[in-house]
Amino acid sequence: MGKVTGFMEYERVEEGYRPVPARLKNYKEFVIGLKADEAKIQGARCMDCGTPFCNSGCPVNNIIPDFNDLVYRDDWKNAIEVLHSTNNFPEFTGRICPAPCEAACTLNVNDDPVGIKSIEHAIIDRAWAEGWVEPRPPKQKTGKTVAVIGSGPAGLAAAQQLARAGHAVTVFEKNDRIGGLLRYGIPDFKMEKDHIDRRIAQMEAEGVSFRAGVLIGQWPDDSKVTNLAKQTISPEQLKSEFDAVLLAGGSEQSRDLPVPGRDLEGVHFAMEFLPQQNRVNAGDKVKGQIRADGKHVIVIGGGDTGSDCVGTSNRHGAASVTQFELLPMPPEQENKPLVWPYWPIKLRTSSSHEEGCEREFAIATKEFIAGEGKEKNRVRALKAVRVEWKDGKMVEVAGSEQILPADLVLLAMGFVHPVATILDSFGVDKDGRGNARASTDDGDAYRTNVEKVFVAGDMRRGQSLVVWAIREGRQAARAIDQALMGSSDLPR
Repeated sequence: MGKVTGFMEYERVEEGYRPVPARLKNYKEFVIGLKADEAKIQGARCMDCGTPFCNSGCPVNNIIPDFNDLVYRDDWKNAIEVLHSTNNFPEFTGRICPAPCEAACTLNVNDDPVGIKSIEHAIIDRAWAEGWVEPRPPKQKTGKTVAVIGSGPAGLAAAQQLARAGHAVTVFEKNDRIGGLLRYGIPDFKMEKDHIDRRIAQMEAEGVSFRAGVLIGQWPDDSKVTNLAKQTISPEQLKSEFDAVLLAGGSEQSRDLPVPGRDLEGVHFAMEFLPQQNRVNAGDKVKGQIRADGKHVIVIGGGDTGSDCVGTSNRHGAASVTQFELLPMPPEQENKPLVWPYWPIKLRTSSSHEEGCEREFAIATKEFIAGEGKEKNRVRALKAVRVEWKDGKMVEVAGSEQILPADLVLLAMGFVHPVATILDSFGVDKDGRGNARASTDDGDAYRTNVEKVFVAGDMRRGQSLVVWAIREGRQAARAIDQALMGSSDLPR
């Protein structure tokens, strides 16, 4: 805990943002982190609640009261040790995690929760600045080899844990740079990619090998998922060369919207649009980049991916940006006695929304409308209808159809499952949602039906948070270590 009476004395302090006009001029991060004294005061607000629900609200079970207390006592070096004991990459979660720990904070019952995420952000940024984040190579090698497929947060977390256990780990990534959806799914203005590069350098010093531009398995010819591979390796070859294989790719198959006009030019998946801008930011020349300059943009989908499309479109200089959400507008304030300590449904306004966006709730798309003449193959408008929900079913509101201008439509309705041919090429059984079937129970944890092939992250649980991916990667690493060595000292 922090100060005994701190939660009664101090108010929650939010991280700051640079002004909208300034931040729209580039793709740099714009969050202004807490100063050391501000973080100390936030740590002081951590109360002696007896049962810290924040720990269980956090998927990696961060030991939150301990690092809050250490920051309050100005012991930053031990704070990063505590934070790293459960979370390999707090610079990722401290920037892009929605902070379910704060929803579970006991103080959140009748007050503003402790600013846990901002404290985590402050701890890791100071740790890098002070040089406290160093490679931790194993004291001895096991002689065992592990292939990790996918270099997103699940794959990176598993690789680092396995390397520290003494195994020879190789991470394969189909795209040209390491990082998975952290690299090509998260806009730079939310997380700049040098954070990934620093971790790669640390992991290389710990013995992890990285091979980018290598596809493992088959790839569908008609897929619109970013694939920059220049080499393909068969699952059979991989299994013959490694003692264990971990499938840790993302859930990249976007949910489609099969309405009339879907094949018109200008209608794209969000994950066609977002990776291109990240590649341009990295210095690549992207032929035929999807741009929003001067266009009326409609983003279909009200989640984080949709919000990322809003922020990127505004940086392009869109004429207007409108975001659709099928569900009704949630309440601005949740019913805390009803939902605490669980993640509440309430209206969330992102920094991208604040930069300029019309938000439409309880609205469905009926048709994409083409232009005339030379524009007959390109979207120029969208027909929408208001909807309401009765007995759990969506019903159109009579007479509510409307036509909206739309020069660019971005589909951001979530992801249904991994690219199916990857799992099929390994012969891995799938569940009813198209994810790899594997349990988390001891003994069979993260094992697929295929000998020595394990799975973790989005490929197993479906589309989820970065913090869940890190948890699964860490737990899968323990399961693999135990399978290879008969026992494991890695944390659960």
